[in-house]
Amino acid sequence: MIKEVVSIDLPVHERLVVQKNRLQPAEVTGREQRASIVTGIHGDELDGQYICFELVRRIEEQPQRLKGIVDIYPGVNPLGLDMGSRGIPMFDLDMNRVFPGDNNGAVAEYIAAGIVDDIIGSDFCLDIHSSNIFIKEMPQVRLTEENKEKLLPYAEMLNADFVWIYSSKTVLDATLAYSLNNMGVPTLVVEMGVGSRINREYCCQLIDGIFNLLSQLGIWDAEPAPVRTPIISTEGKVCFLSAKETGIFVPAVSRMGKTARGTHIGDLIEPIRGQVIQRIESPADGIIFTLREHPVVYRGALLARVYGVSEAY
Repeated sequence: MIKEVVSIDLPVHERLVVQKNRLQPAEVTGREQRASIVTGIHGDELDGQYICFELVRRIEEQPQRLKGIVDIYPGVNPLGLDMGSRGIPMFDLDMNRVFPGDNNGAVAEYIAAGIVDDIIGSDFCLDIHSSNIFIKEMPQVRLTEENKEKLLPYAEMLNADFVWIYSSKTVLDATLAYSLNNMGVPTLVVEMGVGSRINREYCCQLIDGIFNLLSQLGIWDAEPAPVRTPIISTEGKVCFLSAKETGIFVPAVSRMGKTARGTHIGDLIEPIRGQVIQRIESPADGIIFTLREHPVVYRGALLARVYGVSEAY
């Protein structure tokens, strides 16, 4: 059932409309568990579009298995999706910096408030993101130390490779996840893939995790599928590898995953002199969960993130 979540008039007789698809049993008692799946906050993050498509398709193939309510919000920044823009076009604004919004505020704040008001009452919310065009992320769940006890059990159900628990001090309080968690809706953030692309392998991995979670919540009547056990980290064990100079980054690893201390991750090169400016090596035994995708880098640019299981660094 397609429903309008919030809308507002735009110039020249246009209208900005945010919609959701509510999937529910044929007979609703009012006691059903409800899960909300949100994506499209950034218009250049497209993995979530495929995930929403597959969730709707699979649920509608077996409607008798649906015992709760699944609200799917595929495009909460429709203008950004239309333009392939990370932010909200015309406003030059990151939508994930205006939550929980304001019903009496400007356009972006009004839309954000309408989305939050609609999600409130959910028993769980998943906010799906891709990375930007510059770096690629292994499927990972992110949550704060403050919400670890409440959210970690959900995170472990999502078939992610990695769960990153980081300090609450680094979290912006204007994000959707922060706002919903503060309002009593358990909300997790998933990061995966690379901007402006769809990684079908990563999408299918997360879809299996979502159905596992829906089964555990009693929303989907099926035996929970086996899911991988994620590596669970803390911020103190994550090492950020950055470019020391401007140059071209050439990776030496074909994919992210397990690594050993000293493993050659890539080189920062200077083409005109044929020189390697910087050799990037793993600082510890562990996993590479973020890797530079766009080869042109400037001093200070992120090249990789490594979670280390040793304290050697």
